[in-house]
Amino acid sequence: MTHLAKTINSNFIPIAEPWIGKEEEVLVLDALRSGWISSIGRYVGEFEDEFARFASAKHAITVSNGTAALHLALVALEIGPGDEIIIPDLTYIATANAVAYTGATPVLVDVDKDTWTIDPNKIEAKINRRTKAIIPVHLYGHPADMDPIMAISRKHNLFVIEDAAEAHGAIYKNQVVGSIGTIGCFSFFGNKIITTGEGGMLTLNNNTLAEKIRILKNQGVSKTKKYFHPEIGFNYRMTNIQAAIGLAQLRKVQKVIDRKIAIAKLYQKFLSPLVPQVTLHPQAEWARCVFWLYSILIHNKGIKNRDHLMEALKESNIDSRPFFYPIHHQPKYKSKDRLPVSENLSTSGINLPSSPNLTDEKIEYICKKIITFLD
Repeated sequence: MTHLAKTINSNFIPIAEPWIGKEEEVLVLDALRSGWISSIGRYVGEFEDEFARFASAKHAITVSNGTAALHLALVALEIGPGDEIIIPDLTYIATANAVAYTGATPVLVDVDKDTWTIDPNKIEAKINRRTKAIIPVHLYGHPADMDPIMAISRKHNLFVIEDAAEAHGAIYKNQVVGSIGTIGCFSFFGNKIITTGEGGMLTLNNNTLAEKIRILKNQGVSKTKKYFHPEIGFNYRMTNIQAAIGLAQLRKVQKVIDRKIAIAKLYQKFLSPLVPQVTLHPQAEWARCVFWLYSILIHNKGIKNRDHLMEALKESNIDSRPFFYPIHHQPKYKSKDRLPVSENLSTSGINLPSSPNLTDEKIEYICKKIITFLD
């Protein structure tokens, strides 16, 4: 249980918590006893190899966090000042920040009301001669609609960087997310489907690009001359201990995904009587959503809105959180653009507890509290 949960009381239901067990302990102890506790060690390579197979990619490259993965992808693709990168307006701030790190400009596109991911029908209107890439985000575990996005990228000669930080194992039309675009980027933060505490991964099929990323993540060091740095690189390495945790997590990831889907089905079962007062988490017919956080929309206004529901859940020792703020409402990216779908989702969306070790009884308890509040 998380420190926050212990601090409040033993009956507290957190929004998310890692599923850590004996498997992680065994591999971490082995890494410690080997003496290889930094970025060199057997588990880094093993984690990369197994994750590449999991993500249906030729290469998987570990990094220190998901934001670093996005940043490295952009740098490796030579994105820089004067360039524009198209991203969804409804996403975690890291998507926009990684673009800003390069000196490029994030260009915001509204999201689709049914999938909550970037709306392909609104992308081309934002493309100009400065546009270099599109970053679709597989939000809350649901894949973006990749076929039209890839068609647009081919038409305009653009890179596609998949932000799959929240969608390990999600599937778009028989393709694993992270294997569809030019590069896929994953996060292994403590609340993700796979965690290494902090950590990230890039997935791709281009040999030259993969070699470039490996050099850039390691301070730009030469492969043939020790302490010779022909590139300006970064210290974005993952430790062997983190990789040991990740490898153990990866070996049971299908159990986690299966439980996430089972949890989603229970939420849908108990909350379906509230429709249309409540919109349930999307699940397009062409996708396998992995429900990183099971999420709903509360359409009520006044005293029974989303924020008041969160307060009521908190009083019942149930954690929750609001949807992300639209990027165009963030101080550093503020604009007067109207992006109504992301604005509406942001003010009405709530993420519910979604830990894989959440019991059926606790899910029913959470749902009863929501129903009682809205009734």
